[in-house]
Amino acid sequence: MKRSILFFAASFVLTGTSLGLAAPAGLDHGPAHHVRRITNTTGYSTNWAGYAASGSAGDFSNVSANWNQPAVTCASGETSYSSYWVGLDGYDSRTVEQIGTASDCKNGTPTYYAWYEMYPKFGSVCSLTMSAGDAIAASVAYDGDSGQITLKLVDGSDTCAATGKATGSIVRSSAEVIVEAPSSNHGPGSTLGLANFGTVNFKGASVDGVKFAKSSPDEIIMGTTDSVKAQPTSLTKGRFSVSWESST
Repeated sequence: MKRSILFFAASFVLTGTSLGLAAPAGLDHGPAHHVRRITNTTGYSTNWAGYAASGSAGDFSNVSANWNQPAVTCASGETSYSSYWVGLDGYDSRTVEQIGTASDCKNGTPTYYAWYEMYPKFGSVCSLTMSAGDAIAASVAYDGDSGQITLKLVDGSDTCAATGKATGSIVRSSAEVIVEAPSSNHGPGSTLGLANFGTVNFKGASVDGVKFAKSSPDEIIMGTTDSVKAQPTSLTKGRFSVSWESST
């Protein structure tokens, strides 16, 4: 796994129909934590489950996927989190350009929202109304001519989009479609409990205009060999699912 790290500085402005709100205090999405490979194409991470295509700096410019917002099951008083997103970077770098949705439990109450984040900056929540079952389409695209990144998410007739102009360099060495257990305070040791989202089905996943499977991505299982939190199915063209197994 390549570990070349370049940092990215950008200012972002929102476009489309949704305004950005402050993300939940201290909550962030970020790079894969504690990746442990068990084969050349399969590994474990304490916060990611899904698939990631990996290469050299500058190899990836566009990633997209569709899914239906999962309904989360919450125990009485439970606070836990689950997020679903597409992004560039984060698998073998310390920046991530990502947009997605969340199904959280807040004191036992299901909560659904869309968000975007340019890690290591904290993210923003989109001011669109979201419900379980909503059809979601999300993409992250880099324009080499302008140096601009566009993050876009569509939920029915509502759109949340953000654009950023790079003032430095980004890596673009990976592209991914991921279920994540978010973290607090930007730390790999502070991964939060994973909410019971059941199963999320990703479809239409593509990287740089081709079906995700053609990029030979790595399968990522959330957890360890002794305790799995979320498990992806095999990837067929641009389709796969991720199922919840455990909160910790």
